[in-house]
Amino acid sequence: MAALLEVRELRKSFGGIGAVNGVSFAVHAGEILGLIGPNGSGKSTLFNCILGQLAPSSGEVRIDGRPIGGMRPCDLNRLGIGRTFQLLQVFPQLSVRENLLLAGQEHEGGMWSRLFGPRDAGLSAAANRMIDFFRLAALAEERAGALSYGQQKLLDVAMAFMAGPRLVLLDEPAGGVNPTMLGGLRERLKAINETGRSTFVVIEHNMEFVMSLCTRILVLAEGRIIAEGAPEAIRNDRAVIEAYLGT
Repeated sequence: MAALLEVRELRKSFGGIGAVNGVSFAVHAGEILGLIGPNGSGKSTLFNCILGQLAPSSGEVRIDGRPIGGMRPCDLNRLGIGRTFQLLQVFPQLSVRENLLLAGQEHEGGMWSRLFGPRDAGLSAAANRMIDFFRLAALAEERAGALSYGQQKLLDVAMAFMAGPRLVLLDEPAGGVNPTMLGGLRERLKAINETGRSTFVVIEHNMEFVMSLCTRILVLAEGRIIAEGAPEAIRNDRAVIEAYLGT
């Protein structure tokens, strides 16, 4: 059975400097894969190459065994691949509900249906499910810009799931979120994964969060994978301690 996501010898250079240097790994349906490493190790560049924001210098990315080189992010969305970014992608002047509806419209229908279809593009039921699932009901009509940073993060993640993606790449979901809300976010992500609806690849600097969420972890340093394994094995890996955890 083909991996859901397969990365083969991926490389990306900027002006002769290698940001990603021959990275290979696979992700199977149902996994929560963590991607950790010090700043500048190539994590976000790797995400951007996988999802078409950057063109790799060489190597290949496959979804369901199919090469996806040259596909646009919107095309990947239609294949069930989504992501979040380090910087929030919410619209501060819109309500929580409106943000969810707008996120859903990115994946639903063409120009004709958007112009002449229902105002909510038929997405109200999906938005309500996300509001309930991520426990945003009390905030549904609030402007996103009036929410706390942690609440906006939760909304940002909820928006990524409006299209029902099979695979989501999460870029530092725990960044700036207080410990109380962080526990709720971890619980929601685990719940989505356990229902079989989504597989995750997670970039994260919060070691407690990533160790308790992920089933397997890759460690990058200078654009290369230096370790791979279960969270406890990674925690005790001497090369990882020297390159990252011990710094």
